Amino acid sequence: MNRPSALSRAATRAAFLLLAILLAPIAARAQMQVEITGVGSQQFPIAIANCAADGSAPADVPAIVRADLTRSGLFRMVDPGATPLSDTTTVSLPDWKARGADALVVGSVARLADGRFDLRFRLLDTVKNGQLDGLSYVSTAADLRVTAHRIADRIYEKITGDRGVFATRIAYIVQFAKNSYELQVADADGANAQTALRSREPIISPTWSPDGDHIAYVSFESGKAVVFVHALSSGARKAVANFRGSNSAPAFSPDGKSLAVMLSKDGNSEIYQMDLDGSNLRRLTNNSAIDTEPTFSPDGASVYFTSDRSGGPQIYRMAAGGGDATRITFKGDYNISPRISPDGKLLAYVARRSGLFQVVVLDLASAQELNVTDTVRDESPSFAPNGRLLLYATEVNGRGILASASVDGRVRTHLTGPNGDVREPSWGPYAK
Repeated sequence: MNRPSALSRAATRAAFLLLAILLAPIAARAQMQVEITGVGSQQFPIAIANCAADGSAPADVPAIVRADLTRSGLFRMVDPGATPLSDTTTVSLPDWKARGADALVVGSVARLADGRFDLRFRLLDTVKNGQLDGLSYVSTAADLRVTAHRIADRIYEKITGDRGVFATRIAYIVQFAKNSYELQVADADGANAQTALRSREPIISPTWSPDGDHIAYVSFESGKAVVFVHALSSGARKAVANFRGSNSAPAFSPDGKSLAVMLSKDGNSEIYQMDLDGSNLRRLTNNSAIDTEPTFSPDGASVYFTSDRSGGPQIYRMAAGGGDATRITFKGDYNISPRISPDGKLLAYVARRSGLFQVVVLDLASAQELNVTDTVRDESPSFAPNGRLLLYATEVNGRGILASASVDGRVRTHLTGPNGDVREPSWGPYAK
């Protein structure tokens, strides 16, 4: 069986059938690497000094903070030099301003008697010649990288006014060989990847619960598409939609108490809602069209979904309890995979324009549409929990990789490796 192109995968999704089985060469697992392919129109100059650090620390905290801020595209790193600067060091802020830094971060990492680490940092404003922020954390060795992400989040928020997302997690599917699929969960930068599920059959459509404790997905392990809900802490999982026909496209409600799914158990692809244990099934759509890919609005009042009821795949909105639907997309003849921003103002989806499959963002108030990607075979957009970035899958040199873009399209990054075919990303919520 030949590996289908991303265009044929997108066409399959447009027909609202299940994704075709992808084939990729066997390759060793590897850590993801981040490549920035675009930057913001304005970047904030900041220096992240080397810490006064305990040599036994298993992670380079300043390097992680630098990488996080650089990846956002909103910061320009000023060379801090090799000399460590602790949170207690007296520094001349005018000197750092003269070196081109509008802010300076200094700090320390010290090992405690119980084996944990004490992390301290200060964020200094060289323009106003004062301190913007300062905090200390106590972290285990295993959580040191996550703690570094939290420091980056604090710095990001203090300077931009928006909450950072560096300490959040992402989920995605990797196919390493013909019969080797993994559902992986990683830090937002692709580091610290953990395998939540291995299977000899395809896994598709992972999506996070609002509390970040569970992931719903579709597995073909029984020879057909079945929707599972998977507890990440214990690994326990339950088949919640295993009806006759197709069971696909799960989406959690904002309160985390129910799922919207696509089922064809009654002969046509329709959208249903059910409780998390699969009970209390109720049908939301009822027509001869193919309806699929539901996603809830942040307030839980509406469901966006894809339908061919107008003759081609377009995005619609209906009340969460079902009923009449309003068409949302009108540009072009192919718009699929809707995802709504956390504030409910933007709708992201995959659009086909001039034969290219790219991620588009629609301002729901103004109806203005913006292409935010510049690649040609994009799929599965997912908003970061602060609504400033989109995670999606694309294809480079015939292999699926993850990528991200700012919602204005100015900042783009590629996350490459592991050396399998990486698809179906989903950005997790803030930790509770």
